[in-house]
Amino acid sequence: MASSEIDQLIQLMSKIPGLGARSARRATLHLIKHRESLLSPLGEAMAAAATNVKNCGSCGNLDTTDPCGICQNNTRDQATICVVEDVSDLWALERAGAFAGLYHVLGGTLSPLDGVGPEDLRIDELITRVADGGVSEVIVALNATVDGQTTAHYLTDRLEESGVKVSHLAHGVPVGGELDYLDDGTLATALKSRRSLV
Repeated sequence: MASSEIDQLIQLMSKIPGLGARSARRATLHLIKHRESLLSPLGEAMAAAATNVKNCGSCGNLDTTDPCGICQNNTRDQATICVVEDVSDLWALERAGAFAGLYHVLGGTLSPLDGVGPEDLRIDELITRVADGGVSEVIVALNATVDGQTTAHYLTDRLEESGVKVSHLAHGVPVGGELDYLDDGTLATALKSRRSLV
């Protein structure tokens, strides 16, 4: 029978995305077996993160400074803003190293069924950033879901009168993808988004 401290740790670990009850038990046991090298440093790192990590007031990224390191970096393209749903999407784009502009984290997507409206997202903050000037393009990099596409259309409508260029990520055949393994929606989108090779 596990003690209440162990049970509490297992319950908290099981709330982490990707960890179920069984995985949480295994992870907890591993942490406890390696308390000096893992559990104690992890606890200290989590306490430090809880105290020091905050949202950037400009873009919504997570960092220990406000504005964040990306917003403070003057070598980045200040005229291009890439709009993403969540910080994890920002991190994915940064890992790819393909974008050198600024970001704007919405904090979700519009979802009438879940009661998420424009006032629940950081849309007004984006409109204000664009209205302040200096922005020539907004790249809408939202997931290709119904809610993502609804949000993209809403943002396009809201940004229309600002005069900035609004673009979105291409959708279609992934690099290294084989047509036989793709779903119908991806194939249809890829055909509609085709480009000339010459």
